[in-house]
Amino acid sequence: MSRLNREAILAALMVVLSGVMIVRLVPYFRQYNVEAGDRAPSFNLTSDTGTGVRLEDFRGKYVLLNFWATYCVPCVEELPSLNAIYDDMRDKGLVVLGVSVDADQEAYQRFLTAHRVTFPTARDPEWTAAIRYGTSKIPETYLIDREGTVIRKYVGAENWRRPEIVNYLQSLL
Repeated sequence: MSRLNREAILAALMVVLSGVMIVRLVPYFRQYNVEAGDRAPSFNLTSDTGTGVRLEDFRGKYVLLNFWATYCVPCVEELPSLNAIYDDMRDKGLVVLGVSVDADQEAYQRFLTAHRVTFPTARDPEWTAAIRYGTSKIPETYLIDREGTVIRKYVGAENWRRPEIVNYLQSLL
């Protein structure tokens, strides 16, 4: 086999291998961006009590899905209002589900106790669920309807006791 043939075969092999790599890696670089009107991506996480938590567990209820972390100052600032909205509206069909992206399990558990978090929480230390929603900055919250469709997305900290938000949520429930 001539040198020219070997080089052509090697070049073709490199093209094929590059194509295979691109096909295999592209899904990892896919940019997720869940918006209002989109179906809320499913997830399977572990709650602060050690049980499994899936979005489907809350069908028939409205869900405020809040991505947060113990080290996030705006997340800590909005926490009292999340507690309040959950305490006020849970009997009307609203679930607040906090999903912490903390890697440190002990810091997460200490935080929940110290801040008296009243709503259900789960951990997503690898950001698996957060990435599926397109969350790259925290806090970020998705309002999901009874059938699992995102109806609103909130980027950044909110005062969940603000009259506009309270009235909007009450109108849904």
